[in-house]
Amino acid sequence: MSISSQEICILRKDKNLALLQTNGMPGNKYNCSPGTPRTRLERLLRERELRKFNKSLNEGETESSTNDPSSPDAETSTWFNDEESLETVSAGRVSLDGSKQRLLVVANRLPVSAVRRGEDSWQLEMSVGGLVTALLGVKEFETRWIGWAGVNVPDEIGQKALTKALAEKRCIPVFLDEEIVHQYYNGYCNNILWPLFHYLGLPQEDRLATTRSFQSQLDAYKKANQMFADVVNEHYEEGDVVWCHDYHLMFLPKCLKERNNKMKVGWFLHTPFPSSEIHRTLPSRSELLRSVLAADLVGFHTYDYARHFVSACTRILGLEGTPEGVEDQGKLTRVAAFPIGIDSDRFIRALELPQVQDHMKELKERFAGRKVMLGVDRLDMIKGIPQKILAFEKFLEENPNWRDKVVLLQIAVPTRTDVPEYQKLTSQVHEIVGRINGRFGTLTAVPIHHLDRSLDFPALCALYAVTDVALVTSSRDGMNLVSYEFVACQASKKGVLILSEFAGAAQSLGAGAILVNPWNITEVASSIGYALNMPADEREKRHHHNFMHVTTHTSQEWAATFVSELNDTIVEAQLRLRQIPPILPIEVAVDRYSKSNNRLLILGLNATLTEPVDTLGRKANQIKELELKLHPDLQEPLKKLCDDPKTTIVVLSGSDRSVLDDNFGDYNLWLAAENGMFLRVTGGEWMTTMPENLNMDWVDSVKHVFEYFTERTPRSHFELRETSLIWNYKYADVEFGRLQARDMLQHLWTGPISNASLDVVQGSRSVEVRAVGVTKGAAIDRILGEIVHNKGMKEPIDYVLCIGHFLAKDEDIYTFFEPELPSEAPAPVRPQIPTPVRTSVSKLPVSKSGSKAARLKKQRSLSTLERNTGYPVIGGASQSTVLERMSLHEGSSVLDLRGDNYFSCSVARKRSNARYLLGSSDDVVKLLRELADS
Repeated sequence: MSISSQEICILRKDKNLALLQTNGMPGNKYNCSPGTPRTRLERLLRERELRKFNKSLNEGETESSTNDPSSPDAETSTWFNDEESLETVSAGRVSLDGSKQRLLVVANRLPVSAVRRGEDSWQLEMSVGGLVTALLGVKEFETRWIGWAGVNVPDEIGQKALTKALAEKRCIPVFLDEEIVHQYYNGYCNNILWPLFHYLGLPQEDRLATTRSFQSQLDAYKKANQMFADVVNEHYEEGDVVWCHDYHLMFLPKCLKERNNKMKVGWFLHTPFPSSEIHRTLPSRSELLRSVLAADLVGFHTYDYARHFVSACTRILGLEGTPEGVEDQGKLTRVAAFPIGIDSDRFIRALELPQVQDHMKELKERFAGRKVMLGVDRLDMIKGIPQKILAFEKFLEENPNWRDKVVLLQIAVPTRTDVPEYQKLTSQVHEIVGRINGRFGTLTAVPIHHLDRSLDFPALCALYAVTDVALVTSSRDGMNLVSYEFVACQASKKGVLILSEFAGAAQSLGAGAILVNPWNITEVASSIGYALNMPADEREKRHHHNFMHVTTHTSQEWAATFVSELNDTIVEAQLRLRQIPPILPIEVAVDRYSKSNNRLLILGLNATLTEPVDTLGRKANQIKELELKLHPDLQEPLKKLCDDPKTTIVVLSGSDRSVLDDNFGDYNLWLAAENGMFLRVTGGEWMTTMPENLNMDWVDSVKHVFEYFTERTPRSHFELRETSLIWNYKYADVEFGRLQARDMLQHLWTGPISNASLDVVQGSRSVEVRAVGVTKGAAIDRILGEIVHNKGMKEPIDYVLCIGHFLAKDEDIYTFFEPELPSEAPAPVRPQIPTPVRTSVSKLPVSKSGSKAARLKKQRSLSTLERNTGYPVIGGASQSTVLERMSLHEGSSVLDLRGDNYFSCSVARKRSNARYLLGSSDDVVKLLRELADS
């Protein structure tokens, strides 16, 4: 049924409106329409339905146009040919103004071969690679290709002429000189990354002689990636999607994001990604991983490769792996599997072409009476060609009756013929083939036909169609689309596919194929016999299963799905950014500080005032990290601030008292250890702020559990403090430590602490058990009262700066100072801990600028504990007490704090209740220096 142009126009308008709903920022519960997708899954399902609708719409247009003899598309060839330009690979999410979203595809090579015919003229031939074919069917984007044309063009005239010629093909060249190509492409890409990613290991030094060293190749690799980034930035327009491809461009996402952080960047790997144990042998392992993580979406062919990548980021970089990807302090890089496919319709239609039919007839006559087995591979180390031929030899040895009834056709396309290893492989294959043919051949026939060349498309389709058994024995392969092409051409023959379990295609076609380990020659030989003798009904069932997958999971669907996921990932990131505090405005904080009269600075210790630790030091410098040392640049600014009579500094930490004594004995400030349970001013004695009914009877039983798991988990350790116990597995194997922590928590909750009033606080790599209510926020009220009394403050505190890398449990200290707003229900109060009494919030009058400020007045509540003259002996040491030296009247106005004079700041923890964010302890030192200088 044809669709009229008017109906198409109406449908397009409806689609555009739906697309705007899908791609716009989701509304909140008050303004979103019932049809607006709210969740990620809803958005992706909507996108999938729209793609199906768009495909049916395009098919309707095609049918309508082909019925019209005057249509320009009526004579279009049935498959992509050399004369067809990449204009057909246009796509774009169609907006109401008719424009399409642009897709910038960045790959090492452009899909063209360029031959120079004169000083200013070039001949271009389009190549039909998997990526080109994949993007041919994506009609929703306007595509541009960016890459190297494969030729050295040193002169400006030639570059301009080639750029102009490529523009007609929607291609944009990156000009690389011979030295860069030698070091970057032949060196780092093909000599280091490619073997490593295929589990062949790094080359020895003697193999580096012709390409210099690892470092020189890495430098060229970075330079080439930066050159690609420069071209992308030159042609980038706001809203474009940039899709980077393969291991040649692993530094590109970082280069692009450094220039424009809002750029939509995806990266896809077309090879396997090795396990973390293999990847960690690479000298530049961390740099490459971090560069790829700059992308918004990282894609792989199979879940195994994605899992290996996440594991590498977790084990090597120490980042958090989640089901969605890799998280680095709130920034999530989505990692997912996107199995590529082929343009199955192209192969199915090709079987009807006269030239393909002629080839099929010729092949059937040539091999009449014999079963045809087929192998189509690049002559490469990873393709397992020697293993395949040896397995075929073993089959002939064990099955003499098949020797004149079967033939193996092996197409081995030469590659990298100038590399000694490949030359050696070629000689090895030729030797094995000659030996087998000499052993089992006759005067009229040989068992193996070996071709060292490629076939054109019609001949290849015909060969697929007449084959009875296809043999794919890769020792490691990213996907291997030969298996897909074979299945697409087997509608009538229903041939059997023998497939290596180490090929990515095994994940997709494993149910219909016979999976083998190519290194097990006996198993492969046995599988050949099983395939040749397979009953017709089983062959048909296996073929049907694979055929449905190949025709459904096409290359076009792969490309559309990836770009759809990338767009949705951007939406998710924008939603997540709303929850991340902004960077602290240092100028504003310093200005408010200088204008205030009585300032309070509350500083955490670990990761706030300590020297920064390189991420690689997570496991290398365990001893050094366990000894907390102040930042080397902190001494001078901290000394100035401590000597300021208008400034009070409190170092509030979960660490033991001895740690604070060792680091801050020379400063005039307040020390609050173990989450504020112990307090002293430097020069004074430690006093306790613990409630009198704090029960510590649970310590021994929990200590035994922690000792047990410390013994079972190498490089873990636990700390016994007077109010808490902490087990830390930061330096242990991440996955093993996480499993051990899970076992520990299950045991604690069902055993020693099942009936105790305790909190179990989980950090990113730690488990802490403490009494209920022992938090920094709960202790700060009592600490403030003691400070006010000790200093004899006459003026209320009018400026508070609270900075720390606190656990989520301790972030109640941030909300303690926030101006309170009326709530619908009072906050729950734990009966075990005396809760400080807070006065209601009084509203300041409207200022001249028209803004309102809330003044928060908090009253220090002296519990019955604080009215006692002594504390019980805890942990074997007698404690000093906080005496009741301050009346309720004196402590009633500790704070007189305007909202814009309060700065709560999280350090390197983006998911936080704090108002602001600082990146590291270096930024904290910078801030304190600014305050001291003011």
